[in-house]
Amino acid sequence: MKLAQKHTKIALGYFLLIALLGVFLRMFAVFEIPVNYKFLVHTHSHIALMGWVYTALTTLIYQLFLKDNIPLKKYKILFWAMQCTLVGMLFTFPFIGYKLFSILFSTLFLLTSYTFVYFFFKYTSAQQKVMQSYLLIRNALIYMVFSSLGPLSLGIIMNTAGKGSALYRNSIYFYLHFQYNGWFIVALIGLFFYFLETFSLALPSTIFKKFHYLFNIGVVLTFFHSLLWMKDASITLNSIAILGSILQLVAFVLLLKHVIYNTNEIKKGSSKLAYFTLKTIGILFFVKLAMQLVGAFPIFSKLATSNIDLVIGYLHWVFLGVVSISIFFFLQHFKLLKMSRKVFLTYLFGFFTTEFLLFYRGALVFLPLKYLGNFNIYLVLVSGILLGAIAVIFIKQFLKKT
Repeated sequence: MKLAQKHTKIALGYFLLIALLGVFLRMFAVFEIPVNYKFLVHTHSHIALMGWVYTALTTLIYQLFLKDNIPLKKYKILFWAMQCTLVGMLFTFPFIGYKLFSILFSTLFLLTSYTFVYFFFKYTSAQQKVMQSYLLIRNALIYMVFSSLGPLSLGIIMNTAGKGSALYRNSIYFYLHFQYNGWFIVALIGLFFYFLETFSLALPSTIFKKFHYLFNIGVVLTFFHSLLWMKDASITLNSIAILGSILQLVAFVLLLKHVIYNTNEIKKGSSKLAYFTLKTIGILFFVKLAMQLVGAFPIFSKLATSNIDLVIGYLHWVFLGVVSISIFFFLQHFKLLKMSRKVFLTYLFGFFTTEFLLFYRGALVFLPLKYLGNFNIYLVLVSGILLGAIAVIFIKQFLKKT
């Protein structure tokens, strides 16, 4: 438990760092800052995905599936090797962007992630391998490995099709899709199934099979959503993306019906804050799936893919909303995180306010709304609220329990 708590603090440290970088990046629209903006964006995105989310998810997976089986020394070596790659990225991306050393550290990170996947398959017990949660997390880790084909192919693409080609851009979208919608989301669903299994509330096997196939087929098909930015995108691509979105919504409804039916048991085993957090996650995830479906239709896909505020708003809805709040929930439920109701509500306020501002500005393109004066200043201020909440959560982990 202590080892996982220590690693949770490190993950939160990365979250605090990317929140600080996020505020700093938004200050570029307000002040003239003599720093390479693009390099900082690369740093922000890499540490967000690999520092905060990867470290938090693998810590949870270690705590729930591996800690009793894996040799401690092996896991520690792997963990600190991964930290070295992240520190390497922190000290290269802000100064050189995508160059030799930053690419080297990124590649080494992929190797450590492959090793973690190997450890997961090797050291989980036979009893664990029949759990519904195991099957989902197994799939999530496969998606993580699969997503790495995107960045690994960039060198070949740059030397053939070129950096400005559609193939280059689509390889990046391939990586992001199977990270966000494959590795992150499916792993979190797997952790939720583990949560249900602790209350003996696993889905009936026939329903689980339907959920499992529908959601995972949806993960693959919704990748075509990432191709809709292309000018020559056909109605076939839209149709595939729509089908994938519908399959995931159907899977969500299957799971939701099971959760609603067992609400009383979940309430009994959860604190008021935990139950409130669960409901919040459910709403955020439903909205994510709904936006995904709407955005797959041609008229909306063309609008969304050309509107940077809508794209960033959606990505942050998933990252800061669905993913990060889910991580908070699981870390707290499994005694790896201390968080009060007040600071969580502050985080929610900062999150929803920044989302409102981003979607409001994005909607100015097609709705007769009034432009807000000093918009960028407002965005910096509310991002500061989000940063403050994350800072309090981080600091609280080092305070003794009263």
